[in-house]
Amino acid sequence: MSAIMDVSDQPEGSVSDAGRYALGLTEPGSHVLIREAGRGDLVIGPAGMGKKADLHVTPDAAIHWPAFDPYATPAGSPWPRYIGYHGNDAGFIGWSARRPIEQFSWTPAFGDARRVDAGAARIHTLQLRLDEGGGHLDMTLPPDCALHLFGDLSRLTADGEPPGSLTLAPTLGRRPGMAPYVLPDLGLLQQASSLSLDGGPMGQAISLQGIERFPALTQLMLWGRFADWDALLRLPHLRALEIRFTPDLQGLPPLDSWPLLDRFIAYNVDEAAGKRLRAQMKARGQQRAWTSHASVSQLRKPEWWQREYGRPFSGWSGRQAKAANAAYDAARDALDGATDIEAAQAAITAFAAHFNQMKGIETPERDDIGEAVWQFSQRDSALRLGVTEEQAQRWFDAVRDY
Repeated sequence: MSAIMDVSDQPEGSVSDAGRYALGLTEPGSHVLIREAGRGDLVIGPAGMGKKADLHVTPDAAIHWPAFDPYATPAGSPWPRYIGYHGNDAGFIGWSARRPIEQFSWTPAFGDARRVDAGAARIHTLQLRLDEGGGHLDMTLPPDCALHLFGDLSRLTADGEPPGSLTLAPTLGRRPGMAPYVLPDLGLLQQASSLSLDGGPMGQAISLQGIERFPALTQLMLWGRFADWDALLRLPHLRALEIRFTPDLQGLPPLDSWPLLDRFIAYNVDEAAGKRLRAQMKARGQQRAWTSHASVSQLRKPEWWQREYGRPFSGWSGRQAKAANAAYDAARDALDGATDIEAAQAAITAFAAHFNQMKGIETPERDDIGEAVWQFSQRDSALRLGVTEEQAQRWFDAVRDY
């Protein structure tokens, strides 16, 4: 590994090798940048993020963004290619006006209302993660950008040019019995011609009511659970429709509802609806050939959805996921075999205590474990023994150290 170097001695755009470099991120020599071969991304955030951030800064620290000017990819383009930043310094906007950024993911932490003019920014893909802080962001968008908006969608007001493509991933509840989430009025963003709505297969559904507020839509991508499918009839100009990981397509209009439709994908959808869509796709193709891709694949039975997405650990990976799912199975089996409330308590507390020895249990993981405990409280075996949701939660809190 290379020795620490003083980047001030490097000509602009010359540093593309892996190694350790002195970096004046908040003041001269404040940080050490470790570049790894083949890696094009960099995450900047508070110390509480631990190893999830490559460079630690406090949320309100002033960032000297030109400190990255000397760095390039082996091909000569600006490095990092993808920047993730958790903090409140919006100076990257002005920096990008002279040094383009391929993708910037911003998670602001402020609690007040702030105005940011990115009208001169050169950011190809801008991700705004508005799930922390609670403040409101009023932004002039970068021109010709792809905008991905995560979290509380109502916390953004936008002006300037509408995004070339728009992805919306609102914060949703984890339980399917909740009323469907209704999109807020998004003003300028509703002029987008390409929209992706992202949710989860087994949690709260996203309502498609109000989709007519996107009159320019020609491309619509849907991922997860949705409601009010008939609202799609209000998009007569739709040319592309993609539906993925959707367990319930009850109410989806027939494909001939959109006379301009040239591209259709249904992937990982419920079996019964998938068979109907295949027949509709074939019939449409006999009347007018599909000029782009059209397919219906990976039809799934109800038990598949429950197995793959019904438990809270689908986002975990590696050994942690394997251990969590094994503990879940053991607790479920013990609970289903319990003959009194004491045995039910033992099953749930053993499950909660299992994670006390597991590393990396932070707020998201703790919430996943707590959700599993809630699921246990809703099982027929638990209800039969008189276990309540509040009781299961108390057992959970009493034994956990995370």
